[in-house]
Amino acid sequence: MCGIAGQVGGDVRPLLPVFVKMQNVLSRRGPDQRGMAVFDGAALIHARLSVMDPENGRQPMRFGPFTIVYNGELYNTPELRSELEALGHRFETRSDTEVALHAYAQWGEACAEKFNGIYAFAVWDEARRRLFLCRDRMGVKPLFYALRGPALIFASELKALLLHPNIAPALDREGLAQIMLLGPGRVPGSGVFRGVFELLPGEYGVFEDGRLTLRRYWRLRDGENRDTFPEAAEKVRALVTDAIRRQLVSDVPVCTFLSGGLDSSLISSVAAEYYGGHGGELTTVSVDYRDNEKYFRAGKFQPTSDPAFIKKMWDYLPGEHLLTVIDTPELVSALYEAVRARDLPGMADVDSSLLVFCRDIKKSATVALSGECADEIFGGYPWYRDPTVREREGFPWAQSTLWRAGFLKEGVLGGIEPFEFVDSCYRRTVSESDILPGTSPLEKRMKEMMNLNVDWFMQTLLDRKDRMSMWSSLEVRVPFCDHRIAQYLYTVPWEYKDHNGYEKGLLREAMRGYLPEEVLWRKKSPYPKTHNPSYLAAVKAELEAVLADSAAPIHELVRPEALRELMASDVSTPWYGQLMTTPQTVAWFLQLNYWLKTYKVEMI
Repeated sequence: MCGIAGQVGGDVRPLLPVFVKMQNVLSRRGPDQRGMAVFDGAALIHARLSVMDPENGRQPMRFGPFTIVYNGELYNTPELRSELEALGHRFETRSDTEVALHAYAQWGEACAEKFNGIYAFAVWDEARRRLFLCRDRMGVKPLFYALRGPALIFASELKALLLHPNIAPALDREGLAQIMLLGPGRVPGSGVFRGVFELLPGEYGVFEDGRLTLRRYWRLRDGENRDTFPEAAEKVRALVTDAIRRQLVSDVPVCTFLSGGLDSSLISSVAAEYYGGHGGELTTVSVDYRDNEKYFRAGKFQPTSDPAFIKKMWDYLPGEHLLTVIDTPELVSALYEAVRARDLPGMADVDSSLLVFCRDIKKSATVALSGECADEIFGGYPWYRDPTVREREGFPWAQSTLWRAGFLKEGVLGGIEPFEFVDSCYRRTVSESDILPGTSPLEKRMKEMMNLNVDWFMQTLLDRKDRMSMWSSLEVRVPFCDHRIAQYLYTVPWEYKDHNGYEKGLLREAMRGYLPEEVLWRKKSPYPKTHNPSYLAAVKAELEAVLADSAAPIHELVRPEALRELMASDVSTPWYGQLMTTPQTVAWFLQLNYWLKTYKVEMI
């Protein structure tokens, strides 16, 4: 992957030192090569992580009047290259960047509809003085932008935008409401800071004559599905195995995440089969925490711990298997580094543990495959399967608005009423769900639930995976985010996904033969987190120190007595799904204070 940035409009030449700083701050995304193209009224910036054709894929890349800066991977590059060659195009490299550039030259904005991959890119048409911005269908790769006067400024990460002299770290009341009432989620298309936005998944923009025009070129669409269950299982098996195999292509070392759960184990098993047929060897990477087995207690959302299932997969799969063990001090320290990676308060140690893990992975690989997004599209989360929860209005992973609002000082949200704000966000997504007339109430609700999860919860996890991995220059691919799988699953009846009353029953049946039975039918277990009480004690001590500091910026927003009640309470109210309970909520407030201070956030 890479980091991209740029500006179109206004006089760019006096800003060259700023553009160099923006490029430098993106260097973790792209440590291998740097490039910049400056035109009359436009500048394109690139920091490259070399994955495909390291020698020849330098950027910015030019073809005719078109210049591209590109962050991503196209998984259908061979098909696109053949189609373009039949139309007369000739290629000088093996990189997918050149294919994307020629595709735009051939098809214009319609090129995005031909792509299968994860990407965010910009193409400057020098002849027409026109900029094209585009983001992948599922929103795996980020692309933020801001309009300032006659100029559009864009970047892969917020930290790069905030270096521009015309973009301040200003937080208005709505931005604060997002942080406090929705965080670590955020409104689709919002960059949280005032006047900062993000292209939506499946959206492109055209900036011309000082005006930006946006268009959604893809979103989940309903359709009639007449497949029997065996036919659906066969299609799912074909789609999933094809997506995984396509994403193993690389000119640098590749590994797979392995938690011992269904999704990562399936990816690892398909990858092992692929490498076995191509003369290669699988490398898996797993994570655990110091003394976790000692302190683990089975619960509703995490009935089993990972190590025993990881060991089963090590015994089952050929190849090299690596394990990272994280201890409390490293986990707490990385909370602050994770904020710098995400540019916002995140998922606390759920973020910081991944950051530490990715740092370790980078020692042996540059590309990794991970199992995110299967739960969103196959209906694996508890809130899909609990009728009481799924029928309740509101975001099922964050039904705690009253509790969240109780941390705030009176008046800090201005005229924003917490329930109305959260409810309006929820209802907007529900109303935008594409559902065929005559759909049964159950099927209608499950499609709404899938849209809520894809547009909100999944985006939070994709933000996390991208920022924590790219902080260590590690490219993570997510095969279950293949838009073909998501689109097909959107039309599949709920009874198939819930086959035999089992979460992700369709996926389990479809992938029989790839896993040991005990792993294939293992009950869902979330991303592993520490159960060591030393972690909660450590973050409580850190938060007490913050509260003792009268200059800490968190005092402007949050009631200190509410934080002390949180630390003294035995009630584990989820802050954001089952992954964030009391230890993570305490840590989240540490991240909030650090973010306010480090980013010099201006409350307006």
